[in-house]
Amino acid sequence: MSNNLIRGMLAFALALALGACGRSVTSGPEPASNLEEWVANVKARPAPPLDPLPVMQQFETFEYAAQGMRDPFSDAFTSKDTGSGPRPDSHRRKQTLEQFPLDSLDMVGTIGRGGGMVGLVVAPDKVVYRIHPGVYMGQNDGRVTAVHEDRIELVELVPDGAGGWLERPASVALEDN
Repeated sequence: MSNNLIRGMLAFALALALGACGRSVTSGPEPASNLEEWVANVKARPAPPLDPLPVMQQFETFEYAAQGMRDPFSDAFTSKDTGSGPRPDSHRRKQTLEQFPLDSLDMVGTIGRGGGMVGLVVAPDKVVYRIHPGVYMGQNDGRVTAVHEDRIELVELVPDGAGGWLERPASVALEDN
């Protein structure tokens, strides 16, 4: 097809579209008057009746008088016997590795053999510390009980929720790098 033929067809389609638009706009005042008439009819209709208001229920009153009863917020369920069981030593001076959470400490190796074995631990401050039984590490009063080639075993003291303390075993394993 030639360019002139394509241009002619486009011009014809454009004229046809514009002619259709012109007829709907200039068709007279009839559609506007129909709309105004419909709006007037809708406004003239009576409004539907409103639903009646619901009846309010009467609640019976209740007076709370529990002055002679046990206070529910008292510590009646906690253990009054605080002298028995394990307890953290509040007079013991904290050691350097007790400022770090146990899961942030990484075992990187050991030195020695048998009972004289010393564990090597890297803390978040990037310092390597020597660990032997009796050293404290972690934030739960964790006392080292044994050093093995692949792990360091310790016992932590954690609150039991009733005012006492529980011993919980924990360990720091050698990193496999």
